[in-house]
Amino acid sequence: MARSGARARFTDSIRIKPDPSRAATTEKLRVCARSGCAEEGAYRVPKSRENLHEHLWFCLIHAREHNESWDYFKGMSERDIERFRTDALVGHRPTWPLGKRSARMHNPYGSFHFDDGFGTFSSEEKGKSPRRPERQVTRLQLQAFDALNLEPCATLNEIKARYKELVKRFHPDANGGDRGAEERLKQVIKAYGVLRASGLT
Repeated sequence: MARSGARARFTDSIRIKPDPSRAATTEKLRVCARSGCAEEGAYRVPKSRENLHEHLWFCLIHAREHNESWDYFKGMSERDIERFRTDALVGHRPTWPLGKRSARMHNPYGSFHFDDGFGTFSSEEKGKSPRRPERQVTRLQLQAFDALNLEPCATLNEIKARYKELVKRFHPDANGGDRGAEERLKQVIKAYGVLRASGLT
């Protein structure tokens, strides 16, 4: 059992509010960084433009003098200043054109596939046709595309245009009443009917 009047161990180190008289004797004042000045350096200013995380501590008068003479862009060319202003719009973070980097590289939830059917985010040169999406076709639909001399990835407009072209070519009225191409015409009409029934036209 502790003796009456004895101080508990670590009393000073667990005080919630420090003893002002004790703190005044142990705390040292930070002196102003300006040579010849003995005032307290209570105001922080950046040391240089190259390293903004290092600071100098000045008194109020010398901190004002430093801030008035501070020129962040001193020694920079007009081109460097303009580049700094442009980069400041995005917080000096790296940027890249839309579609240049794969979304899979930045996906924290695993890999996924993004189908850009219209080539909106494609990095291909202008003037080139966008990559068409691959579509799943049945055997009957594949035969219909073959009958129209089209690839399975043909667009709606290409299917309709080819159908009109072949009907005009093989119709007996376009061949002076010759019915020799009538069988081919039937194949074209049937193929177009298959694609239309499939919802591809």
